[in-house]
Amino acid sequence: MGRFDDQVAIITGGASGIGAGIAERLAREGALVALFDTNQRELLKKARSIKKEGLKVDAFVVDVTSDSQVQSAVEEVVDRHSRLDIMVNSAGVVGPSSTKILDYSADDFRRVVDVNLTGSFLMTKHAIRPMVNQEYGRILLLASIGGKEGNPGMVGYAASKSGVMGLVKAIGKEYAEMGITVNGLAPAVVATPMNADTDPEMLEYMTSKIPMNRLCSVDEVAALSCWIVSKEASFNTGFVFDISGGRATF
Repeated sequence: MGRFDDQVAIITGGASGIGAGIAERLAREGALVALFDTNQRELLKKARSIKKEGLKVDAFVVDVTSDSQVQSAVEEVVDRHSRLDIMVNSAGVVGPSSTKILDYSADDFRRVVDVNLTGSFLMTKHAIRPMVNQEYGRILLLASIGGKEGNPGMVGYAASKSGVMGLVKAIGKEYAEMGITVNGLAPAVVATPMNADTDPEMLEYMTSKIPMNRLCSVDEVAALSCWIVSKEASFNTGFVFDISGGRATF
């Protein structure tokens, strides 16, 4: 028996990077995974790849900043499979890097906050409803060590990820007695396509702050994430876990 047999999981940002890695591991351990992403080409490619392994997968083109799209897609997953056990929100953008606040445009700030923070809010809001009905659920929101400590030159990213941690703490407490856990994960720099847009000097700066002196791998994030959303993690909620190579020390 797999750890996630008979469970249904939604993973946003599921077409690539951390989201894809978590989705693949959940599927290999028995879950039916529903991938949400805006990149239709990469989304369908990833879904085909998972299906080739004989695993269970659905794919939905969803913009996590759209209340109506998120609600409709979550409801469709529940209508198809009669339940929702896990939601992992990994969709996110870096935004400008190596950019001081005087040069950071309001439009860029709004876009980063909309995807990273509003997206986390909307996905949690709509995913938690069916979990309440079944009195069980696991929600994981991807934050960042940058949200805990603040990376200079990335004010939009740092602020949005700090906001994600606030969501985790507030919503975790709201549903602590209902069999539903809400947790966060704050990685240091992870080797993903998203970091291709990060200024090389900023990437070097962030890596230099990691005592292990290397990037985190997607597989390492997926391993911890899958424990957090498992039945085993039954006494953890409203908490932000670190996976930082020693950077986070408190």
